[in-house]
Amino acid sequence: MSYIKDKGILLRKAELELSTAPTKDKNIAIKMVCESLEEHREDILQANSLDIEGAEKIGMSAGLIDRLRLDDDRLDDIIDALYQIIELQDPIWKSDRVWTIENGLTISKMTVPLGVIGIIYESRPNVTVDAFGLALKSGNCIMLRGSSSAINSNIALVKAIKAGLRESPISEEIIQFIDETDRDYVLDMLKADEYVDLIIPRGGQQLIDFVVENASVPTLQTGSGNCHTFVDESADLDKALEIVKNAKAQRVGVCNACETLLVHKEIAEVFLPMVYDELKDIVELRGCENTRNIIDIKEATESDWREEYLDYILAIRIVDSVDKAIDHIQTYGTKHSEAIVTENLANSKLFLRQVDSATVYLNASTRFTDGGVFGFGAEMGISTQKMRARGPVGLDQLVTHKYLIMGEGQIRE
Repeated sequence: MSYIKDKGILLRKAELELSTAPTKDKNIAIKMVCESLEEHREDILQANSLDIEGAEKIGMSAGLIDRLRLDDDRLDDIIDALYQIIELQDPIWKSDRVWTIENGLTISKMTVPLGVIGIIYESRPNVTVDAFGLALKSGNCIMLRGSSSAINSNIALVKAIKAGLRESPISEEIIQFIDETDRDYVLDMLKADEYVDLIIPRGGQQLIDFVVENASVPTLQTGSGNCHTFVDESADLDKALEIVKNAKAQRVGVCNACETLLVHKEIAEVFLPMVYDELKDIVELRGCENTRNIIDIKEATESDWREEYLDYILAIRIVDSVDKAIDHIQTYGTKHSEAIVTENLANSKLFLRQVDSATVYLNASTRFTDGGVFGFGAEMGISTQKMRARGPVGLDQLVTHKYLIMGEGQIRE
């Protein structure tokens, strides 16, 4: 525990300074980090190439390797996300309610930082920078623990971040990275109530379950994404085909990719051959018995309906109605992102209201579930729980509240 404790002490000390830092100083710090990331670009990409090489040696799937990979374009996107955070309104010390009670006391509800946030995440080194940027702008210190598969990338990114902070008004100690890959350090982090105020697990269901089962620190769960697209009988089939292709194949190793396609029985004989022709050379298709009577693909088993593949695999099921599609999603989905493609107003309203997920789409790809796309600059992850935060976790979800009560000598009788 001493390793985590030492980092926790540094974070608690830095927290006092950061909690009252003016917006100008926070924005300068983020800008300095952007410039530092640019200056360290070659080192970061070289470090990432080592991680990619290691992932290939152990036979990591193509989808997961894609999550791990950085290139110039992706590093540009990471830097751009930080610049977007600079432009966002500072969420700290804002009030959405001020009122005066009968005895003359004035009460203000003010936003304040959470304190120290810990995030435990798999692969995706962009999370290192996104989490830092959101934490800093919202006045929170951050403890990071990435996966061993991305260790070289994360070390290089944190080095660049700290170099940028040293040129800014904000202490470099606001970010602490766990560079030890032993799992015992994760357990220590989950028990570090004195030093960490919130733990956010970001990864597969196995990681999330491990964190929830072992943490004494409060957790904010970012869920796995077993996402569905339902093509209704009234759908524009050409539009639907483009949506399905994008949702599944644009990038397979992300939590908002479509894993199961549901097709209304009335259009299945027309639409499924279209899907087959478009995707058969890109994606392995697995289908229910009725689907396999129309197109020649592998059989889907019960486990396929529950699977977050993060790979070039798509399960397909024919359903009798929008109600049956909703039933399937409620049974097998993970409350992440679900879509309906339809021109029927009644069916769209039913789907949008009844599907219990963080994000629900009408005639659009599930791939848009993303903090940057939603205008949050970046995200800590996609929360699928209902308490505190749901959907992309951005700046506004990383604050808590403090009540200020102003009086003139009132006492309670």
